[in-house]
Amino acid sequence: MRRISVRRSSVHGRGVFALRALRAGELILEYTGTVMAWKHAVSRHRRFGEAGHTFLFGLSDGRVIDGSLGGNSARWLNHACVANCEAVESDGRVYIQAVSNIKAGDELFIAYGLTTEGRASAAVRAQYACRCGHRRCRGTMLARV
Repeated sequence: MRRISVRRSSVHGRGVFALRALRAGELILEYTGTVMAWKHAVSRHRRFGEAGHTFLFGLSDGRVIDGSLGGNSARWLNHACVANCEAVESDGRVYIQAVSNIKAGDELFIAYGLTTEGRASAAVRAQYACRCGHRRCRGTMLARV
């Protein structure tokens, strides 16, 4: 039985939604795509990407998964400051795991924790403003400094 679906999100664009109840600790899906060097991924994004929107997922070894190339539904996960899922890396692969019990129909969220080179300017902070609407919203998808 399928556990998730992708559909329109009230937070931003498309989102990933639970088709059935998911339990805290449950591995839901893998974040897939083409693994490449950050330099190549950034170059591709400059040529083909959209400012403020990316399917890049950084790995601990310095490489990145580009979900726009061979990616799956996980690329549509939206950010929330109080997320119900987290990304877990194991052997160069990234899995999305529930951190709390999730009801059927709920949207799945991860905290992006995006990073930028140098200090984030007001323009960069505005570009990565959070839209989660949670009462504890931090106002940004950027990582805590």
